[in-house]
Amino acid sequence: MTQGVEFNRLMLQMRTMQMEAMGKPQPAKPAEPSVNGPGFDDLLKQAVDRVNELQKTTSELQSGYERGVDGIDLTEVMIASQKSSVAFQAMTQVRNKMVAAYEDIMKMPI
Repeated sequence: MTQGVEFNRLMLQMRTMQMEAMGKPQPAKPAEPSVNGPGFDDLLKQAVDRVNELQKTTSELQSGYERGVDGIDLTEVMIASQKSSVAFQAMTQVRNKMVAAYEDIMKMPI
């Protein structure tokens, strides 16, 4: 479930950056104390690592099912495969949004 929270936090940061880049006023945020929390790059790396972990787990389950390992049923393999697929698609969309935001920033006049 923490992956969903991390993804939501990442999307919120991206939307904030997009709004700032577009010049739309942001609602005033209360001052937050400086906390040594993870930065944007750390969150992105964690999300990519989580997608990689899901894909490895899916691959292991698929090969185990194909070899006939006891305790691995088809439904478990299919659910893991769908989780992996959705996570990869979400990560691809985040990448596309980041590239689009970067291109928008590069097009801005100085």
